[in-house]
Amino acid sequence: MNINTKLRLSFMMFLEFFIWSSWFVTLGTFLGANLMANGQEVALAFSTQSFGAIIAPFVVGLIADRYFHAQRILGVIHLLGAGLMYLLYTATDFAGFFPILLGYMILFMPTLALVNSVSFNQMTNPAKEFSVIRVWGTIGWITAGVIISYFAWDSQAGIKEGLLENTWIMAGVSSLILGLYSFTLPATPPQAKSSDKIKLSEILGLDALSLLKHKNFAIFFISSILICIPLAFYYQNASPFLTEIGLEKSTGKMALGQVSEVVFMLALPVFFSRFGIKKTLIVAMIAWAVRYIFFAFGDANEGVWMLLVGIALHGICYDFFFVSGQIYTDAHAGAKYKSSAQGLITLATYGVGMLIGFWAAGLISDYYTNEAGAHLWKSIWLIPSGISVLVLLFFISLFKREQIN
Repeated sequence: MNINTKLRLSFMMFLEFFIWSSWFVTLGTFLGANLMANGQEVALAFSTQSFGAIIAPFVVGLIADRYFHAQRILGVIHLLGAGLMYLLYTATDFAGFFPILLGYMILFMPTLALVNSVSFNQMTNPAKEFSVIRVWGTIGWITAGVIISYFAWDSQAGIKEGLLENTWIMAGVSSLILGLYSFTLPATPPQAKSSDKIKLSEILGLDALSLLKHKNFAIFFISSILICIPLAFYYQNASPFLTEIGLEKSTGKMALGQVSEVVFMLALPVFFSRFGIKKTLIVAMIAWAVRYIFFAFGDANEGVWMLLVGIALHGICYDFFFVSGQIYTDAHAGAKYKSSAQGLITLATYGVGMLIGFWAAGLISDYYTNEAGAHLWKSIWLIPSGISVLVLLFFISLFKREQIN
């Protein structure tokens, strides 16, 4: 792949995750401050990610793989997304906001697979080339958070002035740019023939259900769904929590989680090969429990280091569980179920697991809100920490040591 193609794909990946980070990180804070949403409404808004993840395989498997060039579908989706971002910017209540966000996420989630398809189509050795392209997505995510904090849109003063609304404009303009830019990307024609028989089970990854006959994989599969429950607490509550306790430039500081993601992504192959899959997953689950304990007992003053360490643990939490889990799934699937198995895990985690997690986080956030509208954050964060410990004990007791080649 020549340098010009690398630069073009890197810019595409940068914009893709810049758009998502522009509004997703501060969504909980925006909904509470601007639309006066309660915990269950915030949970419903975040659940649109899960609904999008469930529907995404249909868009990619039924349309992109069969009828149209991936880069053209990507362009159309982001142009439509730019218009929806403007509508979200103008929404005045949750009732009007939610259906627009749902429509947007149903469109957006398939683009995560589309940018990968466009990238892989230009590569001769994806194992070596893809990470260099994908890392620019993480840089895009970090950049959006830094911009939000630089202009103090997420500060308590900025929120009172309604400046957090600017995130939707930033996301909309970026989506417009990527929509137009996508039509200049290298051609990525459909791989399947439109006349080929459509297998719904293959699109949803259900062909890989036979892998659950292997006890270890079944335990890993169940643990993957369960660990998404505490993960949802982080996505949904971290920004409102940090803003409410008075941590300045919180969105920029939350980008520390993506910085650590890059660092631990590099460390993962060494740790994985030396200690194996079981210990790698155990370390991830311990990190999950510890991060929420730090959130429970940290504060914006003397305890700020606990908050920053908790954010930085995101790299271990995510990379050591989900990335190593993808490797483990690939090893079990073999050539026959390689794509189906990854689709099944994505559907189970980002679809089912996160959906349960967002619902639970909303209920618990409402339950631990006092009459003045302030959250009892210590109680809220100790619950996902406890869930992480329970999942850890379940996994340790039933998952047998296994060598992955």
